[in-house]
Amino acid sequence: MKPTVYVETSVISYLTARTSRDLVVAAHQQLTAEWWQQALPRLEAFVSPVVLEEIDKGDPGAAQSGLEAVSAFGVLEVSPEVRDLAEHHFTAIDLPEKARADAYHLALAVWHGMDYLVTWNCTHIAGGKVKLMVRVVNAGRGIASPMICTPEELTEI
Repeated sequence: MKPTVYVETSVISYLTARTSRDLVVAAHQQLTAEWWQQALPRLEAFVSPVVLEEIDKGDPGAAQSGLEAVSAFGVLEVSPEVRDLAEHHFTAIDLPEKARADAYHLALAVWHGMDYLVTWNCTHIAGGKVKLMVRVVNAGRGIASPMICTPEELTEI
């Protein structure tokens, strides 16, 4: 059985966007493409309605490419339990309103028992404080936390 991974929107955006002139972003885009080809086939990948909605809000060309890239992925359900957990994460982490969807990404990966949550959002999802607070909230509810990481950190699969 393959390990499971929730692929957050930023990874898909880096995969499908035009190559950036910003060297750091361009390097992340290259790493994402390599990860997609080399590591992702060894994982069982999932997205959510939240990811699909965020993809659809982007540049029309990139949105189409993004939706095609994830078309074979499983889609996790946004249940009442996910909504409740997302609200707890949102409050505990003290995320800004504009990052409410990020609390949903966290809750979806947690509630559905994903092994990994992969993201390039190192502020509201993969930041040190966020990882700590997710573990604290989840431990208080007796649920496991996925490994939250960037594609660069998940190449050894």
